[in-house]
Amino acid sequence: MNATENKQKILDAVDAAFDAQLATTRDFVAIPSTRGAEGPCQDMIGDLLRQRGYEVDDWHIDVEDLKDLRGFGPIEHDFSRARTVVGTYRPQNNAGKSLILQGHCDVVPVGPLDMWENPPFSPVIKDGRMYGRGACDMKSGTIGALYALDAIKAAGLRPTARIHFQSVIEEESTGVGALSTLQRGYRADACFIPEPTFGKMIRSQVGVIWFRLKVRGFPVHVYEAGSGANAIMAAYHLIHSLQKLEAEWNERAKRDHHFGTVNHPINFNPGIIKGGDWASSVPAWCDVDCRIAILPGWSVADAQSEIMACVSAAARDHRFLSNNPPQVEWSGFLSEGYELKDSAAPEAAFGKAFAAVYGGGGAVPEQAFTALTDTRFYGLNYNIPSLCFGASGEAMHGFNEYVDLESLRKSTKATALFIAEWCGVEAI
Repeated sequence: MNATENKQKILDAVDAAFDAQLATTRDFVAIPSTRGAEGPCQDMIGDLLRQRGYEVDDWHIDVEDLKDLRGFGPIEHDFSRARTVVGTYRPQNNAGKSLILQGHCDVVPVGPLDMWENPPFSPVIKDGRMYGRGACDMKSGTIGALYALDAIKAAGLRPTARIHFQSVIEEESTGVGALSTLQRGYRADACFIPEPTFGKMIRSQVGVIWFRLKVRGFPVHVYEAGSGANAIMAAYHLIHSLQKLEAEWNERAKRDHHFGTVNHPINFNPGIIKGGDWASSVPAWCDVDCRIAILPGWSVADAQSEIMACVSAAARDHRFLSNNPPQVEWSGFLSEGYELKDSAAPEAAFGKAFAAVYGGGGAVPEQAFTALTDTRFYGLNYNIPSLCFGASGEAMHGFNEYVDLESLRKSTKATALFIAEWCGVEAI
């Protein structure tokens, strides 16, 4: 069988199993795997890997093993049940290049249920889309990668290189799931993560810093509110100053060779606010959880210093905070940005796969991404070129999240052909 026949057999195999792929994806999306509750998803992945004959490594993550590694972020929640699952395929004849396929199974909170058209963990297929929390980000991509491997086998072929299929947690808040695989010793010649990228390769992506403003006030009865200090209003004073820092960083970003033409790549988001104890009492406290981006090449430590300096300057300019300075806590991501480079070989292999599925002669569209992915850990820590490419969809982190099914079919095909091209294949 020649290479052209192999490609067509793999593409046909993806089509033949696509209904089964969607059924598995629907089961995966139906599991409410928000932070700390990912266990059932990891159980499912472990079972799927064992059924396929992979060597499965399923372990509990020990945070103490990770604290000194580059890219570690603080963990504030119960981590006692945190697990990583890796399935390893070992070739009979090792002739190709090894590969990590990684997906994350954690999803963000769903928000008010009455703002969803359908329950977020009761996935619905309608008008060529699958709706549900995590359907787009990124459970469909994870299952798609598994079925891409299945398609190679269904075509009567087997890879000729080692492959690690990795299901991780914490992608949405620290990334320590991916970090745990590196601490465990998993390495490969390349990494591929099928996040929803709308059919574009992520060339450059921001880093992210999470922090919490802890603001104190002076409580009094509201009849004499002027004699107290409102912690919530003081927090807004700090937020306003951080918005100015955001604007300064966006001006700086205009000089970046990838993000210079991207509108507003640095996004500051006060995402959670808690404060006060009584509607008729001037609030004595306010906590605000925030997120801000940094660009590749920017130092996390330097960015932290700028955040601290911004908050301190704003506090000095405030009647109450000048004598009662707020605290800043680092509450999750402390992540550098990542630029895909030194990656000519895997990109050439993917270019061939892309051309066979999408056309265009192998010229893969690319983007500078204003969020982050786990690819950074592999590239920054071990110089493993880490490609990120996947399907299309909408409303990630929002209401009525969905993945476009035809785009998922195509990205699964491209993934399967990339695996075959990069790892090599032989007849079973």
